[in-house]
Amino acid sequence: MDLDHGRTWEQVVTGNKLQTTTLFYKLIRKIKDDLFDEEFIDQYDLLISIGTRDFQLLVIDSRESKVLLLEDFVLPGLTSNEELIQILDQLFDSHALLKAGFWKRIKVSIKNLKFVQIPEELYAEDSSAEYLKFNAGIDPEHEDCLGSLSPRAKAVTVFAVDSKLKKWLDGIYPINPPTYTHQSNALIEGTLNFAKGRLDNPLYIYVDRFKLHIMACQDGELLYYNQFAIKQFSEYIRYIMLVLKSLGMDQRSSQVVLWGYIGANSPHYHEFYKYISNVRFGDEPDYLTFGYVFDEVPEHHYFDLFSLHLVD
Repeated sequence: MDLDHGRTWEQVVTGNKLQTTTLFYKLIRKIKDDLFDEEFIDQYDLLISIGTRDFQLLVIDSRESKVLLLEDFVLPGLTSNEELIQILDQLFDSHALLKAGFWKRIKVSIKNLKFVQIPEELYAEDSSAEYLKFNAGIDPEHEDCLGSLSPRAKAVTVFAVDSKLKKWLDGIYPINPPTYTHQSNALIEGTLNFAKGRLDNPLYIYVDRFKLHIMACQDGELLYYNQFAIKQFSEYIRYIMLVLKSLGMDQRSSQVVLWGYIGANSPHYHEFYKYISNVRFGDEPDYLTFGYVFDEVPEHHYFDLFSLHLVD
């Protein structure tokens, strides 16, 4: 595992004093397969996930769906989209691969709370902003409304993305524009793929940094999806119990499949187990292949990032 840091400085005036705030990113995980070859980047897919406090990238050899590179960064201390773009600009500048323009495909997943799912047969692209208003406040002058198809769910995820961030990303890849989607779309696609052929209908949970995602499927179709902002651990249990009750599921007998940033020996997992008896970790995806160097990554981590491979 390689660790790295990047820093940038921003000066602001407070009263009569000039303050300097430090923006920085930290690489917390990097795994690179020896088979990665820059000569074949035109056969590789670049998958990017952008949150308000984290950033991940994944490189997949499209010829055999093999994962070749994974990097995970945290972006602490950011308070605005302008700061996010500023620190990403530095990260991209210092990165050996991110500014390469000849990837086979580039996919960008946006992680935010501004989204809504619309049945595919009811979706009209020119009504995207109107759909989104039902679920989130949007700023038409500073946000773009985009749509991303979820073929397994037969739905379109409509979501907002900061206009400056999208313009900046489009400028990085002018010849090969990225395909944009939303984290919820990737999670839904990944969950439906995992649920296919199952005879039972577990509750699916993805524990992200600062968010909880809950999904349920029935007979191969999406029954429920929602995400919840988390400020303290007790809220995880409260939201899970609320959803279990609303779906008529029993906390002691119903199967719960868990993905995300939580370990089997962590206090949080043991706290889960106090309230939910029948919980197990989800497996790594069957649509990707991994070399031995990825054995250090728990199979239930990065489920949303891996699922981005399923979104066109």
